[in-house]
Amino acid sequence: MQKLHKRICLGLLSMAFAGTVMFASNSALAKPLVIAEQGSFAAGGTVVQTAGEFDYTKPTNPAGQTLHGDHAYVFYQRPVHAKKLPLVFLNGAGQSAKTWESTPDGRDGFQNIFLRKGYSTYLVDQPRRGRAGQSTVAANVPAATIDQLWYSNFRLGNWPDFYPGVQFPQDKASLEQFFRQMTPNTGAYDEGVIAKAMAATFAKAGDGILVTHSQGGGPGWRTVMLSDKVKAVAAFEPGSGFVFPKGEVPDPLPSTSPFGALGASAVSMEDFIKLTKVPIIIYYGDYIPAEMTDEWNKDNWRVRLIMARKFADAINRHGGDATVVHLPEIGIYGNTHFLFSDLNNVEIAEHFAKWLKEKHLDK
Repeated sequence: MQKLHKRICLGLLSMAFAGTVMFASNSALAKPLVIAEQGSFAAGGTVVQTAGEFDYTKPTNPAGQTLHGDHAYVFYQRPVHAKKLPLVFLNGAGQSAKTWESTPDGRDGFQNIFLRKGYSTYLVDQPRRGRAGQSTVAANVPAATIDQLWYSNFRLGNWPDFYPGVQFPQDKASLEQFFRQMTPNTGAYDEGVIAKAMAATFAKAGDGILVTHSQGGGPGWRTVMLSDKVKAVAAFEPGSGFVFPKGEVPDPLPSTSPFGALGASAVSMEDFIKLTKVPIIIYYGDYIPAEMTDEWNKDNWRVRLIMARKFADAINRHGGDATVVHLPEIGIYGNTHFLFSDLNNVEIAEHFAKWLKEKHLDK
C-alpha cells in the first residue's frame, strides 16, 4: 500500500513539474482530462478620457482620468496534444461563458466535451456582460422578475410545465442552477462592439472555429467579416442579426411573439462574400412548429428557423457552404434552446464533431 501511495504521489509531482493540470470528470468511467496550458486575457475594447489634466491631490475629480471598457474576457485551456484549430465560444442573450461550462445538473458541457476530443477552448464573456462588465456607456440594470419569460422562450416548456420528452433535467436543483446562470447587460447591446472584441480574440488566439449561441449569432457573422482567422462557424440557434447582401434582404417575418416580427440587415456584397469562404453549420432544436401558432414562444423560433434557412440559401447561392440542421428532422428529439447542455448534449457534440471531421477541421 505504501509503495502504491508513493507511485501516486510521484506521478502527481511529475505532472506538476511538467506544467500540466489534471481535471477529473464527473463520470467515473472517463479518463482524467489533462490540461497543458490555461489562462485568461482581455481582448479588444476602447478607452475614453475626461477632458483636463489629472490632479493627484484631487483623485475623485474625473478630469484627465480614463476608463477602459467594452472588451471581451476570454478564458482558455489547451489540452495535451491539442488539435490545430481551437474552438472559440460566444454566449447568447442573458448568458456568459457559463453557458459552455458544466450543465445545470453537473454534467460536462461543451467546454470539457471538446477538450476531451483534443480541441483547445476559448470561452468568451462578451463586452458589457459577465466578467467583461466594464462598459463605456451608462446603463440601468433592472432587477426584473422575468425567469418565467426565459423558461418559456428557451423552450423548456410552458411554465410551470415541461414539454413532454424535453431533454432538460426536471429536478428543482437543476432548474435553480439554470436560472442562476442568467446575467444582465451592463451597457447597451451592440453587435459592432462585440464583433470587434471577437476579432481581437481571434487575433490573440490565432486561426480557429467560432461557436455561437442565440444572440451571439449576429456578432458572429460580423466577426467573420472582420477577421480572416475564423475558419468555420457553428451557430446554435441564432436568434437575431441575420445579414444579407444589399438588395437581397427578405421581408420581415411576422410572429405572434411579443418580440414582434423578425427582420434582417443589409451588408455590402464584399462583406457578405466573406461568409461564403468558410463552412457554416446552424443547429436548431425541438418544439419549433412549421406553421404560425398562438404559442408565442414556439412561434418566436419558427420565424428564426425560417430566416436561418433563407440566410443559408443566400450563402450557398453565392458559392458558400452553409447547412441548417433541424434536429427533429434527423431523428433527434426533445432539445431546448440550450441543446449543447441538454441531457443528450454528448449526441449533439458527436454530430458537430462529425461535421468538423467532414470539413477537415479536426487535424
